[in-house]
Amino acid sequence: MPIATELILIRHGETDWNRELRFQGHVDVPLNDIGHEQARRLGLRLAGEPVQHVVSSDLMRAQQTATPAAQQLKLPIVTTVGLREQHFGVAEGLRAEEIRELHPRAWEDWLLFREDHAAMPEGESPRAFHARILEALGRIVAAHAGQNVLVVTHGGVLDMVWRTAQGLSLGGPRQSEIPNAGFNRIRIADAADPARIQILDWADTGHLADLPPQPTYDQKRHLEPR
Repeated sequence: MPIATELILIRHGETDWNRELRFQGHVDVPLNDIGHEQARRLGLRLAGEPVQHVVSSDLMRAQQTATPAAQQLKLPIVTTVGLREQHFGVAEGLRAEEIRELHPRAWEDWLLFREDHAAMPEGESPRAFHARILEALGRIVAAHAGQNVLVVTHGGVLDMVWRTAQGLSLGGPRQSEIPNAGFNRIRIADAADPARIQILDWADTGHLADLPPQPTYDQKRHLEPR
């Protein structure tokens, strides 16, 4: 019989591009000072967790976020390309206003939030992104069945997890809170069916109290009449 595995999912800490509301995607952006403090506090929060393994996206902002926790837990960090953020193609590094000016047709396509369409040239569709993430989670669960794994990744990845767990469409604006360095816990019962996700805890930021308010990228605001 399959043995359930619990994953503590963490979105990386804050970067300057988060603060500037730029599309990061696969660009290797480091944490800023606030992000490093978020990671430090997260490490202290996780010190008492019965975690046996630490897995991170290979991008720097995720690895930097994972490092304090891995040090507290005395565990190595295993990295994987499969946990990277969605690839946004020509939009990476740009703010919404810049995309609208430089790539107006692509911007209008992106606002449709279609599951099978990579609106940004050279980008990744939500469905392809979702398949990549489920494959990565399935590999983690298969390798560590019945254990507790810390997984440090990106906001888009957590969005795919939330949509899957709630049975939501892959299209449309983001519907869940996904704070930088927030604490999320899920359970996957069977590596052969990683889409069967149970959410145990979500968007807990108690360990980040008294830090500056986080920048919030609200996709829905772009749908409002201008």
